[in-house]
Amino acid sequence: MNLQSSDFELFGIPVRFAQDRATLDMRWKDLQREAHPDKFSGHGAAAQRVAMQWSVRINEAYQRLKDPLRRAAYLCELNGAPVNAENNTAMPAEFLMQQMAWRESLDDAASSAELDQISLEVASTRREALQKCEQLLDEEHNYVQAVQQVRALMFIERFASDIEDRLDASAQSNSVAGSASPDAAGRGQ
Repeated sequence: MNLQSSDFELFGIPVRFAQDRATLDMRWKDLQREAHPDKFSGHGAAAQRVAMQWSVRINEAYQRLKDPLRRAAYLCELNGAPVNAENNTAMPAEFLMQQMAWRESLDDAASSAELDQISLEVASTRREALQKCEQLLDEEHNYVQAVQQVRALMFIERFASDIEDRLDASAQSNSVAGSASPDAAGRGQ
């Protein structure tokens, strides 16, 4: 094994989308223990630099493998179908219409309950998209179609983040409004 080994080879796990998170976490800890620079302190500066490179490589691989979206994109790339999301934003019309409807719902949402409902719908769609990714990558080995699914997941995750931002802003404005209420002001005297 070398620094150019695939993340899957490095972690000693099967090259597939479906992964057990506990196994990944355990393997990451084991690899970090083996390559920790402090373990090589008595072997000179060159050995510590190499250990540091391994440690960085292990962390990069772990970040990619533990995130289903990044793992899917990596598998596509390994199999000659790069996602190229920054250069290719074309999506099916049906998907774009769904995105527009979600955006309108988010813009129109006036309560945390409405935001929570949108969040539940998006989470359900995300789960379905991840299942479709698993089918395309692990069962059908259709990496070109998986790229389309990965790009859809990127949109979904970005939108889910926007919902979380709105929920956080709503919670903050509610806590500020609550502390500025007449009852709160009277208690402060």
